[in-house]
Amino acid sequence: MDTHPLRLTAHGLLLREWTSEDLAVMQELFDDPDVAYRTPLETPFDQAAALRYLDSARQARRGNERIHLAITTDGRRALGEVLLNRATGSVGYIVGAAHRGQGLAVRALRAMTEYAHTTVALPRVILEIEPGNDPSIAVARSAGFHPSNSAPETVADKGRTYELLTWEHLLPAGRG
Repeated sequence: MDTHPLRLTAHGLLLREWTSEDLAVMQELFDDPDVAYRTPLETPFDQAAALRYLDSARQARRGNERIHLAITTDGRRALGEVLLNRATGSVGYIVGAAHRGQGLAVRALRAMTEYAHTTVALPRVILEIEPGNDPSIAVARSAGFHPSNSAPETVADKGRTYELLTWEHLLPAGRG
């Protein structure tokens, strides 16, 4: 169990762990109709939801299960989140509506994928993306992910049922 604060610097970003000072910005970033539609995050995402999320992220890190990092350019103001589920090798990301179109998701995904391959020693990193989520598909492609041959997964969440396709990034041959 690694409990020192995790900070990743790559691709013009500084990815850092969430803190209690981030609760208000978490609300701002995650209480968004697009985020509510595409993720399993609580809706509405209010102050209490932010506190539960922060507690869950901290427990997951202590348990060596997941890593949740705030996406920043300066180490201070969070613009989104990138996370790694160590057990499944899956990465997820959210960029706040006001910060989209700046390449933050692609850069954060690249940084987390590199970390997953080199530090966590995962030979395969995956994304699960709903067909028709064109912005996320564009991020995946830009970060070097490709559709896998895995069967789609059917998910039921917040009153809707949908499929998720698996995209993968494999550790380049000779690296690892």
